[in-house]
Parts: sequence; structure tokens; C-alpha cells
Amino acid sequence: MANNPMRDPEQRHRGIYLLPNAFTTAALFAGFYAVVQAMNGRFEMAAIAIFCALVLDGMDGRVARLTNTTSAFGEQYDSLSDMTSFGVAPALVMYEWMLHDLGRWGWLAAFVYVAGAALRLARFNTNIAVVDKRFFQGLPSPAAGALIAGFVWLVVDNRLQVPREFLAWTSFVLTLYCGIAMVTNLPFYSGKSFALGRSVPFWVILVFVAGFVFISSDPPVVLFALFVIYGLSGWGVWLWRWRRQGQLSASRNQR
Repeated sequence: MANNPMRDPEQRHRGIYLLPNAFTTAALFAGFYAVVQAMNGRFEMAAIAIFCALVLDGMDGRVARLTNTTSAFGEQYDSLSDMTSFGVAPALVMYEWMLHDLGRWGWLAAFVYVAGAALRLARFNTNIAVVDKRFFQGLPSPAAGALIAGFVWLVVDNRLQVPREFLAWTSFVLTLYCGIAMVTNLPFYSGKSFALGRSVPFWVILVFVAGFVFISSDPPVVLFALFVIYGLSGWGVWLWRWRRQGQLSASRNQR
């Protein structure tokens, strides 16, 4: 008589590990799809695919924690997926869309972004046990990819009548900023202190509904604005900490 998978705890336990890795694979596919669409000149679809990868990437870790299926393999696979979806894909989308107009300056900016994403992910993997879990060290690569994708989506969707040369140099500055911000020590809020359990209060559902409605009102504008605020928030936290440290030092000297 064949074994019933539903009655075999070991088989069922192994099967659960497929769930978070399935989300990671979907995020990897979205990043690859973004590159393909950019090569075909469909930049709006490429930007949307990167945002889809962002959502899927945020789900795989939470699913793994909720189902208690975290593993070293899953962590490494997630990092490789992030490198594709938020490292290589945004740089290639931006290069195919606008940076190629700048010649070597364009591909150099794209390379700075890719190198920044690789260094950011490598540092995250090595410092994961020693840093403050409330904050990321440097701009996280998904947020950097969302900044790039949001800018492309905003311009293409709204058909902004802006000189192409101006757009090219704006893209250059934004790409460089994202690449450099990923390797800084600026603290960016991680959101890990806000952990969702198996059940949540009713007000959390209301907040999610309100956020969904707000984003749906004009996705390119709202998403880009939100990630611009987040992309600059690290400077605000750093400045607040610097001023607070100065005030504490001054108070100690007065004693």
C-alpha cells in the first residue's frame, strides 16, 4: 500500500519548503521578464514587472517565517534572485530606456548601480546577525529598484513632455544615487519590527485597504513619490541621530 503524503509528517514538512522558494522563483521570473520587455522597448511593462518582483520578494520571507520553513538555501536563493530583479534588471531597463543616449557615461552609471547592488547584498548577508534589525544599513536593493522602475513608469505612463537630454541626465543622477546609497551606512527603516502574525487587528485591514485605494488612484505617481520619500529617509534618520548625539555630548559636558 502506497504511503499517504498527508499522513507522512516528514514528507509534508519537506513539501512546505517549496512555498517560500516558489515566491522567490516568481520574483526571479518577474525580474527576468522586466529585462526581456525592456529589450523589446516595452518599458512600462518592464517597470511594472520590477514592482511585481518587489511584492513577491516581500512575501517569500514572511511566508517562510510564518510556516517556520526558513533555511540557508532559501536565504542564498533569495539573494541571487534579488541580484537579478533589483540589481541587473533595473540597470538594464534604465540603460535601454534612456542611459544609452549618454554613451559611456550611461553604461558606467548602470554599472555603478549593479556593483552597488552586489556589494549591498554581500554586506547584508555577512552582517545579518550583528546589525540593528530595525534598520537596513544602506538603501535596500528592492527600494533602489523601485526608485528606478518608478521613475521610468512615471515618465512613460504620463507621457511627460520633457527634453530627452534632460531626462537622460536625470536618469544618470538617479541611477548613480541609488547605486551609491546602497553602499552607504545610512539607516533605512526595515519594517521588521512590525511583524504580522497569523491574525491581525481589524484596524490593520483598514490600513491595507486605504493604502490599496491610495496607490490605485495613480500608481506611477504615488509609488514613485513614496519611494522617493523612503530613498531620502535615511538622510533624515542619520541627521536626527547626529543631532541627538551632539545634544547628549553637550549635556554630559555641562555636568
